Amino acid sequence: MIRALTLLALLALGAASAQTTITFWPSSNPEEIAFATQVVTDWNAANPDIQIRMQPLPASRSTEEVLLAAIAARTTPDVAANIYPGAISQFVDAGGLFEHETLDGFVPFMTERSGEGVMGLYTHPTGHVYQIPWKANPVMFAYNVTLLAEAGIEPEQLATYSGFLAAARTVHEHWGGAKHLYAPSVDVTWWQRFFDFYTLYIAASGGQTLLGEDGAVIFDGQAGQEVFEFLATLFREGLSPKGQTAQNRFFGGTALVEQAGPFTMPFYERNAPEGFEFALIAPPVPDHRAGEDVFTYGDPKNIAIFSNSRHADASWEFIRFILAPENDARFMRITGQIPYRLGMEEDPLFADILADRPNLQPFLRQNAFTRGVDDTPYLIEIFTAISREYEAAVVQGARSPEEGLRRAAQRARDIVSGFY
Repeated sequence: MIRALTLLALLALGAASAQTTITFWPSSNPEEIAFATQVVTDWNAANPDIQIRMQPLPASRSTEEVLLAAIAARTTPDVAANIYPGAISQFVDAGGLFEHETLDGFVPFMTERSGEGVMGLYTHPTGHVYQIPWKANPVMFAYNVTLLAEAGIEPEQLATYSGFLAAARTVHEHWGGAKHLYAPSVDVTWWQRFFDFYTLYIAASGGQTLLGEDGAVIFDGQAGQEVFEFLATLFREGLSPKGQTAQNRFFGGTALVEQAGPFTMPFYERNAPEGFEFALIAPPVPDHRAGEDVFTYGDPKNIAIFSNSRHADASWEFIRFILAPENDARFMRITGQIPYRLGMEEDPLFADILADRPNLQPFLRQNAFTRGVDDTPYLIEIFTAISREYEAAVVQGARSPEEGLRRAAQRARDIVSGFY
């Protein structure tokens, strides 16, 4: 009897040791935790030999700090699902990420889901793919339908800089300065520039990022100058306020336009005043780009397998499950965010979601025209340099927009060249 029990215990131990366990760190916001919980539960029920252990992202100021610390300590998860493209080079330099193109069927799977163009955007200069395109949050401009009509402004007028500025002057005159068409952030925190300067720069440049293919600083060209001058004109003429406020200007009706993304739609749904009506348009562009496709900042986040993982192939199977059409639809339904998937507008899986949440449709169309950020370890320093000159030259007018942008670009060149 004892020997029989011992044999059973050994068999059970052998079965347990054959089981693969994958550690998964999802994004920490509530909607994405809810999505991850459902996906992990479904996977674990269907795959007893490969079990997922989901863990909350350790507390810190940023996901990037957490992951860099984990790479250094060799305590990374197998898979994480909140990878910011701008931090990839730091992770790669630390030896932290897996070369995903080596996974079985990786390139055909990702090309079918996301298209060859998106794959090209996320190939590292070394030729390896260290991240898996997952989702985007295209930044658009939301406008107050009622107040814009009250001021006699057609939404189409906001498509170009000249039309936008004329509309801003109309709003200022119509309400005697009590309302503004647009109130860009005056917060100098570096990442705030993603949603004003950088969004407008991508649109003005036809989809360029701050650095060229060889890593050279290029944002002080014509597009960057046009953006700085456009924003400076708003502040110079008193068409945008220079002070910060705790009040939501858009919902309060003192600003008729603000930046918005799929990530803001749940906030709108919960907090918009009764009867509040808004619509979405692409960012404005310089007049000479009128009529062209408008690109914008996509605020992407991706998925990655870490080089410390002993189960890369099993991790890839789990990621394929996360990126399956049914789970992309589930992700959109729960979070309101946009997966990097082709053909969603025609896919029956997404029809009910788009019918229930019509505000997602403009983002879905815009998703084909997005850009992320440059893959550089100097990203924060470069955006900090831009933000300082944004405050001095754009908001405060302490120097000309042209001089401010030149100074920001020179600082960025010094940072990239290792001068500092």
